[in-house]
Amino acid sequence: MKCFLKLNAVACVYALLILIPFEILANVYRISRLTNWDIEKVNLFTEVILMFDIIGGTILMFFLTRKWFNRRNVKYWTTILWIPYLVLFFYIIASLYPITYGGDVPNPATGFIIIGGLIVYPFYILVLNFVETLSHVQPTENR
Repeated sequence: MKCFLKLNAVACVYALLILIPFEILANVYRISRLTNWDIEKVNLFTEVILMFDIIGGTILMFFLTRKWFNRRNVKYWTTILWIPYLVLFFYIIASLYPITYGGDVPNPATGFIIIGGLIVYPFYILVLNFVETLSHVQPTENR
C-alpha cells in the first residue's frame, strides 16, 4: 500500500510540474491585466518560471524517485499515471477560475504549444526514470 501511495504522489507531482507552466502560459493576458505588467514582462516571467520548473523539477523528481523507488520498476508507471491528475487539476482550475473577461482568452497558438508539451512530457518522464535506474548500476571490477 505504501508503494501505491508513493507512486500516486510522484504522479501527482509530475502533473503539477507540467500544470504550472501551462497555466501561466494560458493566462498571460489575465496576469498582464491583473498585475498591470506589459506582455513582454509577463512572457519573461513565464520563461523564468518555466526554467525553474524544468531544472528544479528534474532534480526534485530524480532524487524523490531514487529515494522512494529504489531499484523498482514500478516507477515507470508514472509515465502514464500523471495524466488523470493533470486532467483533474485542469478541471479544478477551470471551475474555480473561469474566464469571464473576453480579453483573457489565450492565443490559439498556445494550444499548439501545450499539445506539443503533452506529447513530449511522457518521454521526458521515461528518460528521467531510465537515467535514475542507470545511476544505480554498479560497475563491475575487471579481474
